Amino acid sequence: MSQQSFAALGVSKAVVDALAARRITEPFAIQREVIGDVLAGRDVLARSPTGSGKTLAFGVPMIDRTAAESRRPAALVLAPTRELATQIVEELRSTAQARALRITAVYGGVGLLKQAQAAARAHIVVATPGRLEDQLARGAFTLDHVRTLVIDEADRMLDMGFRPALDRIVALCPADRQTLFFSATLDGEAGRAARRYTRDAAFHEHGPSERRASDAVEHHFVSVTHDSRLDALLEQLGSERELTLVFVRTKHGADKLVKKLASSGIDAVAMHGNKTQAQRERALARFESFDVDTLVATDVAARGIDVGGISHVVNFDPPHDSETYVHRIGRTGRAGATGVGITLVAPDQNREVARIADELGIAHGLPGSRPSVGAGGFKRGARPAPAQAKRHGPAGGAAQSSRPGAAQGSRHGAPQPRHGAPQRDQQPKHGGPQRDRHSSGEGQRRGRPARSHRKQG
Repeated sequence: MSQQSFAALGVSKAVVDALAARRITEPFAIQREVIGDVLAGRDVLARSPTGSGKTLAFGVPMIDRTAAESRRPAALVLAPTRELATQIVEELRSTAQARALRITAVYGGVGLLKQAQAAARAHIVVATPGRLEDQLARGAFTLDHVRTLVIDEADRMLDMGFRPALDRIVALCPADRQTLFFSATLDGEAGRAARRYTRDAAFHEHGPSERRASDAVEHHFVSVTHDSRLDALLEQLGSERELTLVFVRTKHGADKLVKKLASSGIDAVAMHGNKTQAQRERALARFESFDVDTLVATDVAARGIDVGGISHVVNFDPPHDSETYVHRIGRTGRAGATGVGITLVAPDQNREVARIADELGIAHGLPGSRPSVGAGGFKRGARPAPAQAKRHGPAGGAAQSSRPGAAQGSRHGAPQPRHGAPQRDQQPKHGGPQRDRHSSGEGQRRGRPARSHRKQG
């Protein structure tokens, strides 16, 4: 399919030039589908997963439809987490500046007064629901002049219990506003909210359902014992990789694991709800810049993380359900890239993990298997495993591998042990190629080769 330019979609020259300065010239599919409708003033309802390029899909036309002389704030973007709010602002800042617009984030964990002053002057406010309601209750600013309302990752906000806050915030916006509703799934409450908040919306559907495992990811299930779990993780971290995101179930578990990794010579950082905002921002910045290549996170803290260069996701603690599995593993294999998802499974976890994999149609080889049925009821048969897909970990358990719907033999393949320093660490510290992604990590094409080696500290 030929790539349509941003200019051909009706985007202004100022915004096109700002994007080109960042080497963003070819719209992603969701951007090609959405931008025209937004510029035409229509409400938009889009089912699109994180990592598909949706920030620019709503951000570019929102900026073009906001005038510098508008009463402020003229546009409001709601996001579930402070990390995502910050990333949206960074992604859109230079484009907004090209149109002489101010954009700022409103989220908890920082001082109210300075934040309120910045928001009152901003044309575009990107906010988490809780802190936004705090500022509105203080009279810092109003939503009386909001012409464009964006609800991003709506399903996540609803899962986090924000429905009452969303209803109140939407009711404070003008009735004749334009509403853009983005969600990874439109089942259940998310679909009902979409109908409440939008009018005669143009519907766009892009990418796999949130309840399906990504076809761009190879899924490995490694049998371990509880005593050998750390050794199994160290083996995975010793394989050829780029950035690795490790999921644990508890905040205490995240800190404890970081200390254990440090004692084994692995420099890692933790991200969870007990960290201050400054600590979380520093941890994410170190990870995103490749200063450290391992981030240990809880599910809540990782919501909204959109970092390019994550080649591996490891479930140190298995997820509770299939939706959490998809959300975790969805941090890799984004925007056309491939990735590897690894789940460490103890004997007493076999049945539960097998159930999750079966629901998602992923071949796993764990005890307790039943015929796989994917989301929507379709049957997804197991693919023949390549010879290298089965190996034996430190606990003597075979690692099962599945990548449904994708060709075998990607550049990642099954994780392999490394001997001595990894090959990428032999690159010079300066002058190496840069990673191919834009600031939010959504991997927008910029006309330069993707980075395959880690940046040196």
